[in-house]
Amino acid sequence: MTIRLPAAVLALLVALLSALPASAQSVAFTFDDGPSLDATPRLSPAERNAAILAALARHNVRAALLLTAGNGANRPEGLALARAWGEAGHAIGNHTMTHPDLDKVPLPAYQQELLDCDRIIAPLPGYVKWFRFTYLREGGTPEKRDGMRAFLRTHGYRNAYVTLDTSDWRLDGKLAEVLGKNPQADVAPIRAAYLAHVRQRALAYRALAHTVQGRDIPQVILLHHNLINALWLDDVIAQFKEMGWTITTPQAAYADPVYQLMPERPVAGQSLLLSMARSLGVGKFDGWERLVDDADYEIEALRRQGL
Repeated sequence: MTIRLPAAVLALLVALLSALPASAQSVAFTFDDGPSLDATPRLSPAERNAAILAALARHNVRAALLLTAGNGANRPEGLALARAWGEAGHAIGNHTMTHPDLDKVPLPAYQQELLDCDRIIAPLPGYVKWFRFTYLREGGTPEKRDGMRAFLRTHGYRNAYVTLDTSDWRLDGKLAEVLGKNPQADVAPIRAAYLAHVRQRALAYRALAHTVQGRDIPQVILLHHNLINALWLDDVIAQFKEMGWTITTPQAAYADPVYQLMPERPVAGQSLLLSMARSLGVGKFDGWERLVDDADYEIEALRRQGL
């Protein structure tokens, strides 16, 4: 059942869910924008893909890849990389054909992007009818928001929500910049900044879940199919385990009732949890700025280290 979130209804849901037994904190891994065929300073596209899949396999993690087909899956070599995910037991979902911004294109054009991507990825093993909004923007007007919700419902798609969004893409850009200038550069500080960034976001979103739901929820993390994860995904997963978090599957996470909720006030480009907070009128809270700064904090710290 789909539930909307006016404040009074959400307050009742929070009270009801707060009475449920607490569960161990878990996280499900999802990756956007893959498989990319772009060149990077280290590793070929096939090597990046293999490295991410190998890290997942080492930790026995079943993840999801949300494909932007125009990044490579519309070519045989890229489609083969995507197929490897399905063959390894991971879910394959839809992230549009060319990654447009719903706020900047007409609604019918955006909907066609989804259908065009589906024609390419639907035959792949592991395909599921999950759709993730590009830039996590669900429509800047009620007409676009409600139009997309109706479209997804009519076509049988799940909104592949994110609760634990990260700015790995920003740190990946710094990594590419540093290695582009010097392929032998010491990038250990970027690794440390990345791990600290993921940890900070994880703890902040766990706290926010308690604020708006009164309990731990299975978090869904957003990462990208990029070089930084090809190099250090193994470390990211190990860090979650060291923090005492368990790894779950996206399918199991999305079975939680929290992912059936549809906030009336989605926050463009941000976590489902932030949208819930906005719908509840929570407003800015301690640490809010670190959740919306696109890793400015970490980039500034790296600048002070000369990077």
